[in-house]
This record gives sequence, structure tokens and C-alpha cells, in this order.
Amino acid sequence: MSFVTPLLLQILPTVHLLLGLFLAFWTVAFLLRIVLTWYPQVDLNAGGWRLIAWPTEPVLALSRKLVAPIGGVDVTPVIWVGLISLVRELLVGQQGLLSQILMHAQAMA
Repeated sequence: MSFVTPLLLQILPTVHLLLGLFLAFWTVAFLLRIVLTWYPQVDLNAGGWRLIAWPTEPVLALSRKLVAPIGGVDVTPVIWVGLISLVRELLVGQQGLLSQILMHAQAMA
């Protein structure tokens, strides 16, 4: 593991935590978007819904160009929950890449 430098070992726990929190927030935001597809009358530009719409809508708008609604239902939030969950597990999950580097570095110390 020659690519793991002392500087990387110092910042890796912070990066691991922040990336995990960011991906968890995004997962929850997309889960809320899934629930909100059941209520099309909700205005996403009003109140606290803006906190959910602001980070998710640009990504969903691009995905809607590639994936058409199925039976009139927008499935793009479901796709993004799956993708984000996969990335989160691969990077910061129990067997994730960053988690394994951290555990290996702690074992070597």
C-alpha cells in the first residue's frame, strides 16, 4: 500500500466520515423524492421541500432525459437510490475501499 502517505492517513478519517454523511444525505433526499412522487400536488419550491429539491433536481432532470417514466411513474429517484447505495457500500461500507485502507493503516500503526 505504497500510495498511502502519512498525509493521506491524517485526512482519510475525515474524508471517510464526510463522504459517508454526504452519501447518506443524498440517499435520504432521493428516498424523500420517491415518496414525493406519490404526491404530485406538493410544490417543491415552497417551504422545506426546497432542501430536498435543490440537490436532487439537477441530477433527476438529466436522468429523466435517459429514462422515460414507466407507466407514468418517474423511476429515476429509485435508480439513484440504488446507485448511491452501491457507491456508498463500495467506498465507505464495512468492506468498502476507504474503510479497508483505514483498518489496514490502523493495524499497521
